[in-house]
Parts: sequence; C-alpha cells; structure tokens
Amino acid sequence: MRWNEIESDVCSVARTLSVVGDRWTLLILRDCFLGSRRFDEFQKNIGLSRHRLTDRLNKLVEHELLVKKPYQDNPPRSEYVLTEKGKDIHPILVTLTGWGNKWMSDGDGVPLLYHHKKCEHITQPQLSCNHCGDSIDASNMYVTPGPGILKKLQRGVSPSYVPKRLLKLFKDTLNLNKQK
Repeated sequence: MRWNEIESDVCSVARTLSVVGDRWTLLILRDCFLGSRRFDEFQKNIGLSRHRLTDRLNKLVEHELLVKKPYQDNPPRSEYVLTEKGKDIHPILVTLTGWGNKWMSDGDGVPLLYHHKKCEHITQPQLSCNHCGDSIDASNMYVTPGPGILKKLQRGVSPSYVPKRLLKLFKDTLNLNKQK
C-alpha cells in the first residue's frame, strides 16, 4: 500500500496516521495543547519552514482537528484553535509523552510534569478498562474482528487489512459472516 492510500485502509491506526503520522504534525498538536495558536509561535517553537508549517496546519484544518479563526484584519492574521476532534488527540500525546519520559530521557529527568487539576497531584498516563477500571496493556488485552471488517465481508468486500493471526483465530466467524 502506498502512503497516500493509507487513509482509505480499514485499519484505524493507518487512517489516524494518514492525518497525524509525521513528527511535525504531532509537534504542532503538542504546542496547541501547550497554548500556541499563532503561525509565528509554531514556527518559533518548532523551527519548521513556513512552507511545511503551512502544509501541516492546512491538513489539520482540512481534517477538522484545528479551526482557523481570524484575530486581525490589517494585515490579515489567523490563529489555530483545537476542535473537539483535535482535543480527542490529547490522550495519544500524553501516552507518547509517558513513553518518551521512560525510554528517551537525556538523564536530567522529565521535561514537563502533568498535574491533574482536580487533585493537584502529578499524574502519569495510564490506560484502564472503561468497564471494570483495571489497568490494561498489551499483555492483558486481545482483539476480535469489529463491525468495520465484518460488514465489509457481509457485503462481499475484502478488507485491505486483516492481520493473518485474526484470520486464523476467527476463520469460522469471518466465513459465517461472508455467507450471510
């Protein structure tokens, strides 16, 4: 599969990466959560060329993670504000930060501390089950084919991405859904 075709893949990770899958875009989003809104702020903080920054900001606006709002008429200037969709990226950035704090430290300690506003304590990213509240990680989770795969199979469409392990484990389920 080509990089420019990844947004049409059946995989949610691939589709997400088609929008936020380069380092510059993630750094722009990081800066949005840290309070940056204006082109010059992004350029100063990240050190990105005007052309590349414009391209990334336009993509984030196109995919509705940011909205462009004018703040000055003469000369015309706009700021970039996170949308609800953009704010939903926050857990990804916090999780990346946690991983980076653990594995990419320069030895001086973590660069930023995250505080929970309600209790004022320093907090660490943690995934938990939305049903029982237990912590979750790769060792205590598994996946099954979801509606995005099953409905395609019911229509006779072969999804472009189904992990071979899933095909083996759920062969009967997938075949039953094909026949319906």
